[in-house]
Amino acid sequence: MLFGCVVVSAQSPSPTPPTPDELVHFGDVLDVDFVGAFEYDWRGTITPDGNLDGLDSYGGPIRALCRNEKQIAADIAKAYSKILRDPKVVVRIIDRSNRAVARLDGAVRTPTRFKLQREVSLREMIVLAGGLTDDTSGEISIFRPRNLNCIASPQDNGSQMIAIKISDLLNGKPEANIQILSGDIIDVLRATPVYVIGAVNSPRPVFSTGEITVSRAVASAGGLAKDADGGKVTIFRRVGAESKVEETDLGKIKRGELVDVVLKPFDIIDVAVKGSGKRKNPPVAISTVKTERLELPLRVID
Repeated sequence: MLFGCVVVSAQSPSPTPPTPDELVHFGDVLDVDFVGAFEYDWRGTITPDGNLDGLDSYGGPIRALCRNEKQIAADIAKAYSKILRDPKVVVRIIDRSNRAVARLDGAVRTPTRFKLQREVSLREMIVLAGGLTDDTSGEISIFRPRNLNCIASPQDNGSQMIAIKISDLLNGKPEANIQILSGDIIDVLRATPVYVIGAVNSPRPVFSTGEITVSRAVASAGGLAKDADGGKVTIFRRVGAESKVEETDLGKIKRGELVDVVLKPFDIIDVAVKGSGKRKNPPVAISTVKTERLELPLRVID
């Protein structure tokens, strides 16, 4: 691997604006070479405060975080001009592999950690993770810790929380398709389900980003099976430590004789089979979401 280097004397010219990848991040390993004075050479990382860790600066600490090689070399040369005549300093970032990764989790097909070596947008990252799953709530939450990237405004001294609507992202709104930075934690929020069981064609959890009624939930589960008794539909609802049970009739709902009940998160809708008796005990809903996994796979975006 080839590394660019910059030689700077104590009288260095004004630096040109650096690109983000040229700036020092937490985890980077730096090499400081004093031309013709190898006894002062140094190699290391930066402190939690963002300064060179262990370099004798003959004064105050030398700031490295979110600065480029040329800027750091100029400060080192200035500090060492107290003991050396016109010191020439070469600064290189020799290892960028330990920079913070971005993490994408939640309602995506393959939750993944990403090591960013170029600019990447939110939409591209979701595509690389296999796309969205059907249990998304319609919102994305991005936690951006302070100091793990060098693009955020220097006036922003704290971590950020960013909320994105998936509808805005899909509609191509530029403000929704933001650039993802090293250290970002992206969570595609999951919707809370209702569970449709019994005599339906596809018993399953049903997710909705808005209100959902009994008839819509049954339709989303494939509709009534051939042996279904649509007049015997039971809604089980957990209220605190108790279970509330409500009976309804899909036929009467269709004819407008009964209100189509609006469901609440985690309600269980049980459609009876013709000729079967009433369920004695509330069913137990089993979540299909895996809550435990090994460390997310790592993918490099270069």
